[in-house]
Amino acid sequence: MVEQLDTYIGPAAGVATSVLWTGTALFFTAASKRLGSTVVNTGRIMLAILLLALTHWILHGAWWPDGTAAQIMLLGASGIVGLAIGDQALLISFVQIGPRLALLVMTTSPLFAALFGFVALSETLAPIAWLGMGLTIAGVASVVLERPEADAPGRPRHYVTGLLLAFVAAACQAGGLLLSKQGMGHGWTDDTPRLAPLGATLVRMAFAGLAMLPILVWRWQARRRGRTEAATPSRTIAIGWLLIGAGAVFGPYLGVWMSLMAADRTPVGVAQTLCSLTPVFILPFSAYVHRERIGPRAIVGTVAAVVGSALLFLAPS
Repeated sequence: MVEQLDTYIGPAAGVATSVLWTGTALFFTAASKRLGSTVVNTGRIMLAILLLALTHWILHGAWWPDGTAAQIMLLGASGIVGLAIGDQALLISFVQIGPRLALLVMTTSPLFAALFGFVALSETLAPIAWLGMGLTIAGVASVVLERPEADAPGRPRHYVTGLLLAFVAAACQAGGLLLSKQGMGHGWTDDTPRLAPLGATLVRMAFAGLAMLPILVWRWQARRRGRTEAATPSRTIAIGWLLIGAGAVFGPYLGVWMSLMAADRTPVGVAQTLCSLTPVFILPFSAYVHRERIGPRAIVGTVAAVVGSALLFLAPS
C-alpha cells in the first residue's frame, strides 16, 4: 500500500503545483498593478528564500543544503534559466502579444521538457504517457484559446518578438526543470549524493535572487531619472507587499518546491505537463472575478486536460 501511494506522489505534486501557481498568479497580478512587475518578481523571490531557508533549517538543522559543487552550479543555473530569464521573457511577451497568446505558447513547455529529458537523462515515456501529454496540452491550449480577446492588445508591432520570447520562456521553464533534476542527482552515478527537492528549491531561488538584483537596481534608477508621476500612497505599497507575501507562499515557496518534487518522482516531460494546468484551474476564477464567459470549447478543453492528467497518473515510470 505504501509503495502504491509512493507511485502517485510525483504526479500529485505536479497537479498541486498547478493549483498553487493559480493562487500565486492571482496574488501577483493584483500586486503588480500596485508596485510593478519587477518589484513583484524580485520581492517574491527574496521572501521565498527566507521561507525556504527557515524551513530547511527546521527540518534539516542547516541553512544551506549539503551538495557537491557541480550540483550547486546546476541548480544555480536552473534558477537563473527558469526563474529569472524565463519569467522575465514571459512578462515581456505578455506586454507584446498579450497573456492569452503567451499562455498558449507556454503549453509547448512539456514538449521541450520531454525532448530535454530524452537527450540529457535518456528518459523514455510509455505510449499512454504520450497520449496523456497530448490530451493535456490540447486541453490547456483549447482553454487558453477560449479566453476573450478583450485582454489582448491585438497584433502589435513587436508581434514576432513577443512570440519568440514566449517560446523562450517555455523552453527556459522546461530547461530549468531539467537542470533541477540533474542538480538533485538524477542521471549521475549511484555514489553521488541525492539532494532533496526542498534544498534544491532553496539553491535555485538563491541564484535567481542574485540574478534579479541587477535588474531591480537598473529599473529603480531608470524610474528615478524619468519619474514625473505622484508617489505611490503608503497604503497601496503596504497592500502590494501583503499580496507579494501571500503569492510568495503559494508560488516560489510551495509551488516551486512541489514542482521539484514532481520532477524528482516522475519523468521531466510528465512533470512539466502536470505543472502546466494553471490556465485550466484559473478559468473559474476568471469567470467569477472578471465575469468572463466560459464557452463549450473551455468545457471540452478542461475535460481533455483532466483525462490527460489521469492517463499520466496511470502511465508506468
